[in-house]
Amino acid sequence: MTGTAPRRRGRWIEQWDPEDETFWKETGERVARRNLLYSVLSEHIGFSIWSLWSVMVLFMGPEYGIDPAGKFFLIATATCVGAVVRVPYTFAVARFGGRNWTVYSALLLLAPTVAAIVVMEPGTSYGTFLLVAALTGVGGGNFASSMTNINAFFPMRKKGWALGLNAGGGNIGVPVVQLAGLLVIATAGAGHPRLLLGAYIPLIVLATVLAAVRMDNLAPVRNDTGAVREVLKDPHTWIMSFLYVGTFGSFIGYSFAFGLVLQTQFGRTPLQAASLTFIGPLLGSLVRPVGGALADRFGGARITLGTFVAMAAATGVVVFASERSSLTVFLVGFVALFVLSGLGNGSTYKMIPGIFQAKALARGMSGESAAAYGRRLSGASMGLIGAVGGLGGLGINLVFREAFRSSGSGTTAFATFLAFYAVCCAVTWAVYLRRPAARVPHTAEAPVKPQLTSV
Repeated sequence: MTGTAPRRRGRWIEQWDPEDETFWKETGERVARRNLLYSVLSEHIGFSIWSLWSVMVLFMGPEYGIDPAGKFFLIATATCVGAVVRVPYTFAVARFGGRNWTVYSALLLLAPTVAAIVVMEPGTSYGTFLLVAALTGVGGGNFASSMTNINAFFPMRKKGWALGLNAGGGNIGVPVVQLAGLLVIATAGAGHPRLLLGAYIPLIVLATVLAAVRMDNLAPVRNDTGAVREVLKDPHTWIMSFLYVGTFGSFIGYSFAFGLVLQTQFGRTPLQAASLTFIGPLLGSLVRPVGGALADRFGGARITLGTFVAMAAATGVVVFASERSSLTVFLVGFVALFVLSGLGNGSTYKMIPGIFQAKALARGMSGESAAAYGRRLSGASMGLIGAVGGLGGLGINLVFREAFRSSGSGTTAFATFLAFYAVCCAVTWAVYLRRPAARVPHTAEAPVKPQLTSV
């Protein structure tokens, strides 16, 4: 059922039906898992490059002449660009092919890495640092194209696990680059950031080559302007974008800011901050597949609501610790936020294909037609939802910047985040749990049962 079209260049699969159990067992699962593996590798390195400036600021001592607010803005710039480019990256998969775009986007990571090697020294202008930080945003785009690509490879019953593993493997690029930064600071000192940057050059080349020789393009995946228009008009796209701000926005925002918060609020040295910074992102990345698997079993909305309730509680602990200047309690609460945001990342992304397939069932579709409709709309929506979620990380860093600029403490920032999580709890409950029949709008004639099992 698969084949390579002679008219195309590269590895193309012309027919793909993962919902067909015979096809899945005989051919599909093996091919999908292979593409997942190399997608994870490329996305992993993309996340490392995107989060590079969360580590670079730890190398930037007083001789660089940049205050904490300026460093937060460097991080925020990288976050912003990484969020915005997720939209075109999503549609690039259908335009160029998942394998082809993975090769190109991996190779593109050389640009910000080489640029950082050139400029990373005292005396470089702040504007130059801003420009190079913006370049690292291309690494954030890798997430959107990778998730859209892998979403097309797997059947509905496996999406929570597959998307969670793909995203978790990518997310773990954040703590890995932070651990690498710790190693450089501990062994060579804070004056040698180029050692860290240089280590990523061969890794980027390796990811590019492996994607070229081991991944495939899916010919059935097409850009569908009708699907784009439909998801833009669908309120669930924007509701899920809002919820993803609360989960992924928290994860990436806290990942970028953690080390700088430790330095600024608790007076940690670069080495001390680097020795703690990686812990939260590492745990949050590792549990993301768990969030997807739990959502597969118990329903994404239930897991997401529980996650937001717990995130609000953990934020309360962080506010208390911040007011009392207790580093130990602060670390407990902050690491809990990372773990919970990782669980929520997995559960919210599982909800996306579930919601759109539930809409198909509500409209009387069944079998492959319902699955195709779900893939069509969820693929179109994932890039947009991922982009808005990434902007949540920008918001977190800007709130931190203002809090430290005005008071020298992050307490008011954490109080703001606590209020936001309370709103996320209310939205999740009201839209997806309080009245299940209302989950899919404009389908009053639809049966409720399929919606309960899909979302």
